[in-house]
Amino acid sequence: MSTAPESTAASSKSIQAFKNCWSCRVISGGGLILSGAYVFSAARRVMRQGASTSMGTVAQITFAAVLAAWGLVIITDPVGKAQRKTT
Repeated sequence: MSTAPESTAASSKSIQAFKNCWSCRVISGGGLILSGAYVFSAARRVMRQGASTSMGTVAQITFAAVLAAWGLVIITDPVGKAQRKTT
C-alpha cells in the first residue's frame, strides 16, 4: 500500500533525467517548432489561395506561434538554469 511515494520518486527521477538530457530537449523542442511551422504553412496556404482571413485562420496562426514558443522554451530550459543563492 506504500506505492505512492515510490511512484512519485520514480516520476521525479524521470523528470530530472528529461531536464538534464540535452538531446531529449532538442528533439522534443525541435518537433514542436516544426509542428508550429507546419500549422503556420497550412494557414498561409489557405490565405494564398485568395480566401479571406477568417477567425479559424487567425486561430491557426496563433496556435502555430504558441507551438513554436513552447518548443523554444523546452530547448532553452529557463527554469533549470536558475540557481538558488546561498547566503
